[in-house]
Amino acid sequence: MRSTRLNTIDFFGVGFEGKWVDEGSARVGAKKCADFTRRLRWYFGRVRRAEAEKALQQAEGGSGVFLVRESESRHNELSLSVREVDSVKHYRIRSLDQGGVFIARRRPFPTLNELISHYQLDADGLCVALTTPCPKTDLPQTSTFTYDDQWEVDRRTVKLIRQIGAGQFGEVWEGRWNNNVAVAVKRLRSGAADPSDFLAEAQIMKKLKHPRLLQLYAVCTREQPILIVTELMSENLLHYLQGRGRPSPAEAQLRQQIRQLVDMAAQVASGMGYLESKNFIHRDLAARNILVSHANAVKIADFGLARLLLKEAEYEAHPGARFPIKWTAPEAANFNKFTTKSDVWSFGILLTEMVTFGRIPYPGMTNAEVLQQVEQGYRMQCPPNCPPPLYDIMLQCWRADPEKRPTFETLEWRLEELFSADGSEYKEAALSY
Repeated sequence: MRSTRLNTIDFFGVGFEGKWVDEGSARVGAKKCADFTRRLRWYFGRVRRAEAEKALQQAEGGSGVFLVRESESRHNELSLSVREVDSVKHYRIRSLDQGGVFIARRRPFPTLNELISHYQLDADGLCVALTTPCPKTDLPQTSTFTYDDQWEVDRRTVKLIRQIGAGQFGEVWEGRWNNNVAVAVKRLRSGAADPSDFLAEAQIMKKLKHPRLLQLYAVCTREQPILIVTELMSENLLHYLQGRGRPSPAEAQLRQQIRQLVDMAAQVASGMGYLESKNFIHRDLAARNILVSHANAVKIADFGLARLLLKEAEYEAHPGARFPIKWTAPEAANFNKFTTKSDVWSFGILLTEMVTFGRIPYPGMTNAEVLQQVEQGYRMQCPPNCPPPLYDIMLQCWRADPEKRPTFETLEWRLEELFSADGSEYKEAALSY
C-alpha cells in the first residue's frame, strides 16, 4: 500500500499521531487514526522512558518483550523499547523523506508494522529478536465508552460490589460500569453535605485529563444518592508504603525499592506539572491522596480542595478553613495564601513519607510546634535510607521564599535523572538502614 506523506511515520498506511490514513486515496480524521493505533498491542503512545522500562521489566515473557512509544526527546518520532534479560534497550525509529521507516538505515521498511514483523523474525542488529508485545496493564479499560459522551449516565449501568472506604461526604465502593468496566464509585451519604459541595470535585475532574490524574468516568445526579464514577486503583500510596511497598532490610531489596519510589515520585511530579500548566492547585498533596495500581503506576486523586487560579497566581482560602498543617506550606498555613509553589512544598513532604515508608512528617511534633519551628527556619533532617540527591530536592521544595522553589517540570526531570542513575546513590542510602 502506498501512502501520501503528510506526516512522519506510517503504521499500515496510518500516519503518526493520527494525522492521516491512506485507504486508497481517501483520508480520514484523527479520531479514526487514534482508534486504530489503540488496537495495536505494541503501541503505547505517550509514555515516559522510565515507565516503559518498568512495564517491560515487570512483564512476563523475558527477553524480547517490546513496546513502541512516542520519543520523549524528539517530537513526532517513535522509540522501540526492548527487554534483554534484566535490562531494557531503546532504539530510535526514524523516517525517510520519501516515506518509510528504519532503525538501521541499511534496512528500511515501508510501514512501521513491517519493521516490527521483520525484527520479530530476526534480531538483525537489535539486542534480541522481538517476541511478544508488553501487556498494557495500567491502561483503563474504556473501550465501551468515550470521553466525548455526556457525563451523566443511567445509574442502572453502575453496580456497587463492595465498600472499600469512607470519607467526609460518604462512601467509596468498588463497582462495575456497564457490567465490564471496573470502577470506583463515590456515593454521597444522605444528609452528609450540600450536594454541590460533593460534586465540586467532579466539576474539577471534568476539566482535567492526564495519565497521572485519576480519571473521572461519569456522574449520576438526577436521583439520590448522587454517584461519582472514576477509574479503580488498587490502594492509596500510604497503604502501599506501609504494606506491600515496604522492603526487607536486605541491602539489595532496599536499594531497589528506593529506586522504585523515586520513579513513583517522578510520576506524581508529572501529574502535578500538568496541573501547574493548567493553573490548578491541589492543596492536599499527600500519600493518602495518591493512588497506586498493581504495577506501581500512580495517580493523583482527591481534588476536593483543588482550585483554579485566575489572573493572580494565588488563591486565598476563606477564614477558618482547615488544612493538614504538617503538609502545608508556611505561607498557606499562616496566611491562607495558596499557589503552585505551596503545592511544591507539600510535594517535598510527600517525598519524606515515601522514603520513610509512611512515617508521619515531623515525628514527635504537634501541629503548633511545626508551625512555630518551620517559621523559625527548621527543616526535617535527611531521613534514613534517603539518597542525598533526593534530600537535596526536598530542601529545594522547602525554601522559605516560594518563588525560589522549583517548578514541577524541574522536579520531574530531576527525579527521572536520579531514577536513571547508576545506583551508587541508592547503595549509599541502603547502607544507612
